[in-house]
Amino acid sequence: MTQDTPAYGLWGLVLINSAIFIMFAFTFFKPQTPRDWRSFSAFSAFLVALFAEMYGFPLTIYFLSGWLQSRYPNVDWFSHDAGHLLEMLLGWKANPHFGPFHVLSNVLIIMGFLVISASWRVLYDAQRKGALATTGPYSYVRHPQYVGFIVVMFGFLLQWPTLLTLAMFPVLTWMYVRLARSEEQDAIATFGAAYRAYARDVPGFIPRLGRISGRESNETPNGR
Repeated sequence: MTQDTPAYGLWGLVLINSAIFIMFAFTFFKPQTPRDWRSFSAFSAFLVALFAEMYGFPLTIYFLSGWLQSRYPNVDWFSHDAGHLLEMLLGWKANPHFGPFHVLSNVLIIMGFLVISASWRVLYDAQRKGALATTGPYSYVRHPQYVGFIVVMFGFLLQWPTLLTLAMFPVLTWMYVRLARSEEQDAIATFGAAYRAYARDVPGFIPRLGRISGRESNETPNGR
């Protein structure tokens, strides 16, 4: 692979893409509480780290260049397309933007943002009414917005895996789980038995297959 235009050092694109996706996520998530801002800031840091390697400096390629060049000598590892590591490692010969991992990445990113958006609307309506959010995405999992963030990050990892974002992903996932547990304590303090009944019926992060397929009712014990 050869190209005339620079593959990296495009820091303007780093800023533009980071700003676009961060603002896009902001419009979907609309952080309000300090806890919301912590989760949103962590997600933003992940995006900045991702785009810094995608367009700025390919740190992962530099670290792995010796091994990659010895195993795959016919690939120009400092071309931009080679950053799609999963397609390159599997010998994908066509445009990597149409490769299986890139396509799956786009699907997951879109799905994640849609889950975040749909969850926020349900949560906002419930908060205005002083009620427990149990409909829409909240009828499948108790923390759909955090699930959405995790799905988006995983989607970006499939598209452009880097050592830094691979290291950040489990840390941020653990952070979201901790935030979710903290939120549950607040919900128990506010809604008491109603939330405990909801928590017994609805899983925290991984929806039940029966509920997704429609074989299991989405009704929660409190009827919401």
